[in-house]
Amino acid sequence: MIETSGLNIRSIKKEPYSGSHNGMRYYLITKDELIKVFLYPEPWCFEATPDDQKECKEFPFSQEGLDEAISWINTNYEERRNYWNSCANDKMKW
Repeated sequence: MIETSGLNIRSIKKEPYSGSHNGMRYYLITKDELIKVFLYPEPWCFEATPDDQKECKEFPFSQEGLDEAISWINTNYEERRNYWNSCANDKMKW
């Protein structure tokens, strides 16, 4: 489960929120009253990762939408755990 201490709807309105968990990186940003969540593999930062390696999903800009976004990130990690862990292991090859 990802660590979200300090994350709330007001904080992501001010600036993007990013983090990583065992090979999976995530990036949350608000745009047009939506929360856009991107998932992408390590080792690169959001800007350096090719767009075709990023998965994006949008949620309503609300606390409920943020809760859904966090749930989606956690579910994606659990469903694709082997893939994300291989990304974590492969980052040392770069």
